[in-house]
Amino acid sequence: MRQYMQAVDPPKDYEELIRLIHERHDQMSKTYQRISVYLTQNPNEVAVQSVNSIAERCQIHASSFVRFAQALGYKGFKELQVLFQRRLETAAPGFEARLRVLNSELQNREDTSEYSFLHELVLRDIASLQDMLERTSTADLSTAVNLIEKADTVYLIGQLRSSPVVELLRYGLTMLGKRCLLLDAGGGLATHIARTMRPEDLLIAVSFRFYATEVVNVAEEAKTAGVPIVAISDSTLSPIAKTASVLFAVPEHDYTFSRSLAAPMCLVQALTVAVASRLKQADPPRIPTVTGA
Repeated sequence: MRQYMQAVDPPKDYEELIRLIHERHDQMSKTYQRISVYLTQNPNEVAVQSVNSIAERCQIHASSFVRFAQALGYKGFKELQVLFQRRLETAAPGFEARLRVLNSELQNREDTSEYSFLHELVLRDIASLQDMLERTSTADLSTAVNLIEKADTVYLIGQLRSSPVVELLRYGLTMLGKRCLLLDAGGGLATHIARTMRPEDLLIAVSFRFYATEVVNVAEEAKTAGVPIVAISDSTLSPIAKTASVLFAVPEHDYTFSRSLAAPMCLVQALTVAVASRLKQADPPRIPTVTGA
C-alpha cells in the first residue's frame, strides 16, 4: 500500500493534491481513506488545526497522518498542511480570522445550559454556510439550473437524514409547475420506478454519511441509462460523486449528536429560486390559503 501511495514528486498545490487523493482513494487502506475524506471535507480546519487536534477529531492516531503525508512524498504532515494554508489565504478576506474565532469559542465553551447547545449549533451552521459559499462555483450552479429547467421530469431521491432536503426541493419545484417525482422508499418501489427514467429526465440524488445503499444504486443505474444527475453529498469522495453530472459537496462539520441540514437546505432553496428566475414568473409561487366557511 505504501509503495503504491508513494509519490515521486509531492503535489505542489491544493488542487493537485486533491486530484492525487481522488486518483488513489480506491487503492488506499481504510485508515488512509478516512484521512482522505476528512482532508477533502474540512480543508479550512486542516489549515488552522494542529495534527494532534485533527487526529483527535478523526479518532485516528496522529502518526497515521504523518505517514499518510510521507506516502504522498512530503517530509511530514506540516509540509502537506502548507498547501491547505495557502488555499485559505486566497479565501474571502477575514475568513481565516473568523474561522479561528469560531474554533476558539467552541473549544473553550464552559456553559452546558440548554441555550448553549443552540448557540453552538448556530455557530457551526454559520461556519457550514460560509464554507459552502466559498466552495460552490457559479458554473456548477448554472449547469444544475440548466438541467432542472430543461428536464422533462425531475426525479428526486434522498433517504434517512437526506429526506427533508428532497422534500423541500419537491415542494419548491412543484409550486413552480415543474413535473417532479419523489422516489420514496415506502413500498419498496423506488428502484423499480427509477428504471423508467429517460435521458431527457434528471435525477437529483442527495446522500450523506452513511450513504443509503438504494440511493447509491439508483444513481449508478441512472448513470448507466444516460440520465443526467445532480448530486448533493458531503464529499467529493462520496459514492455518488462518480455518477454525477454536477456535484455539490457540502462538507459536514463535527457535531456531537445532531448533524445540521442548514447548508444543503440553503443550497436547494437557491436552486429553486434560480429556476424560478429562469422561468420569469411574475409572482412568487404561494401555497393556496384554506379558509373556513
